[in-house]
Amino acid sequence: MVTTISATVPSRVERLAGSGIERIPKEYIRPEEERPSIGDIFAEEKMGGGPQVPTVDLKRINSEDLEVREKCREELRKAAVDWGVMHLVNHGIPEELTGRVKAAGEGFFGQPIEEKEKYANDQAAGNVQGYGSKLANNASGQLEWEDYFFHCVFPEDKTDLSIWPKTPSDYIDATREYAKQLRALTTTVLAVLSQGLGLEEGRLEKEVGGMEELLLQMKINYYPKCPQPELALGVEAHTDVSALTFILHNMVPGLQLFYEGKWVTAKCVPNSIIMHVGDTVEILSNGKYKSILHRGVVNREKVRVSWAVFCEPPKEKIILQPLPETVSEADPPRFPPRTFAQHIKHKLFRQTDQEGADTPKPDE
Repeated sequence: MVTTISATVPSRVERLAGSGIERIPKEYIRPEEERPSIGDIFAEEKMGGGPQVPTVDLKRINSEDLEVREKCREELRKAAVDWGVMHLVNHGIPEELTGRVKAAGEGFFGQPIEEKEKYANDQAAGNVQGYGSKLANNASGQLEWEDYFFHCVFPEDKTDLSIWPKTPSDYIDATREYAKQLRALTTTVLAVLSQGLGLEEGRLEKEVGGMEELLLQMKINYYPKCPQPELALGVEAHTDVSALTFILHNMVPGLQLFYEGKWVTAKCVPNSIIMHVGDTVEILSNGKYKSILHRGVVNREKVRVSWAVFCEPPKEKIILQPLPETVSEADPPRFPPRTFAQHIKHKLFRQTDQEGADTPKPDE
């Protein structure tokens, strides 16, 4: 007998996946026109030929040799212009530390659901930090095949350690150190992207809030095995609202990018961090750097886990608009001025800037 479970009342996808169902509830089934593009992620990851997400080696990004340094930086800028996403290797964050971060996150999700529920968020009350699953936020009631843990990880004075997992015991130390090193990498990347726009190295960092105001928000995405992966998505197609997004994963493929009219599967590159240019940098650059449409695909064989860190400007203090140096008569502003909060509302809720505020859900 085929077991099915209704998802009318939101529940953890992990519990649903482990219940023995052979068919997923209708709330998780993607629209018919979307389904033909969802294939076997393992077969697609192995395919050669066609466009590939660029890999940028940062080993010489600060070389004393000007020519060597500039060649490295130009590769990063070109990937940001052409794709808006790239694999970063030799990024300077030790493999030992990224391994600890992964072990801590997998350790948290390896606990019984009852233990994880102690950290549950309350989206309805506007509390998005903690353990959660996506609530339907559209008329069709569609859900995504994932659970997650979401929290602010930098600056330290803006973090709330009371909602960080206490188990595994290394979770807090590993995550804090990773956030600190990732923040330094953010400065390096923003400096290179600033130069690419003909600006001073520190300009983009200043425009997104600087060391005091730029928030790093971590979302650990947990994608259970899915009995009908050809009908579901872990995360639906979107662009990131952030300035930059950095992603670690457990080497199970799942990320797809919409490039030149087709979905391209990102290959698994050992010891890399995936970096996305987000909407914030796309807006500031007047579209010269791309914020690419992407999604997460699931499978029936392996659990996929990813660690996404969104580098976000302050919600109200900064007006996001194309910088004057990126605008000309031939290339007028492509984006209207908005605060980051207004951009989120416009994008996630399709509201006008005058309508009432909603609390955004961490659904990237």
